[in-house]
Amino acid sequence: MPTRRGWLGGALGALALPAGAAPPAPLDRVLQRLLPAPRLAWRPDPGWHAQALSRARAWVLGSTPALEALPEVAWGARESCDGYSAQALSLTSTLGDPQPGLLLRPYTPGPHPAVLLLHDHGARFDIGHEKLIRPRADAPAGVQASAQAWVQRFYGGQFVGDALARAGFVVLALDALGWGGRSRPGFARDDQQALANHLMQQGRHWAGVIAADDQQAHRWLATQPGVRPDRVAVLGFSMGAQRAWQLAALRPEVWACVAAHWMCTREGLLRPGQHTLQGQSAFSMLHPGMAAELDHPDLAALIAPRPLLLLGSPEDSLFPWDAVQAAWQQLSRAWPSGAPLRLQSVGGGHRFDGPQQQLALAWLQGLG
Repeated sequence: MPTRRGWLGGALGALALPAGAAPPAPLDRVLQRLLPAPRLAWRPDPGWHAQALSRARAWVLGSTPALEALPEVAWGARESCDGYSAQALSLTSTLGDPQPGLLLRPYTPGPHPAVLLLHDHGARFDIGHEKLIRPRADAPAGVQASAQAWVQRFYGGQFVGDALARAGFVVLALDALGWGGRSRPGFARDDQQALANHLMQQGRHWAGVIAADDQQAHRWLATQPGVRPDRVAVLGFSMGAQRAWQLAALRPEVWACVAAHWMCTREGLLRPGQHTLQGQSAFSMLHPGMAAELDHPDLAALIAPRPLLLLGSPEDSLFPWDAVQAAWQQLSRAWPSGAPLRLQSVGGGHRFDGPQQQLALAWLQGLG
């Protein structure tokens, strides 16, 4: 099991060289440098939480803090579904652009618990919230086809938002910057660097903008008629999972968090060949500077003692299983005995299928 002082690249080649081998290149010396222990790694004293929360907010949000006022909303058409309504809307994002999405409301009497759904990355940018909620009947045919193919591939053919609405939850899902209505035709994986670069030149960072928008969306959802403000959970798969536990960590008002298939030590994600070292997708999930103070499980530990369900799979090729287990072990120390923390191993690899969705639904319902 890796330690908190594991290697930056795991082993980009062992530091001990075989006899006769050439010394490492200067670049390799940098990549093999030890990753320092996070300065604010979780510790069981009363002062840790306030200090870590303050620093986490500073690193995650950067210069894109969530606005004090609630965002303006533009409402679209409403569609009747099986036991609930689906209404198009857009919130004004923290950058000032429209953030399209869908709001699902059960027809049963309220007030209802609610779930903010946070979509995945997947290097699929033509859809965003439609990965989680069935597109409206008037959505373009291309969006309909993309969404259906995506849920078949990663969600067991089921739109998780619609299942939650049928079960009595108000559900909101919105497009993160770069996806769906906040993307552009032809935007692809290799275009992410341009977006990240422009934001950095403006003194922001992409992952921070996404996090600020997520906080704003949760605040807005909790104020909506028919929603129990003390029962607004967050749920996500893959990058959406990272967004979910990050949001729950930074915002104490989050009631409960379900995060499927994105939790790992930083060391585990810096091993040779890992997906965060390839392409440009890491820009959307990376907060420059935070590693010196908090590892991923340290940040997630800020959720304690509130309810947290983490799902992971030994067959997930994106997250080394030993590093997932190490992260689970680290963050679990923050929850007192008997607190609502569930760390669930599932089969099937990197997907959030029907049985996992049912598990998550039953868990949320069981919280009362």
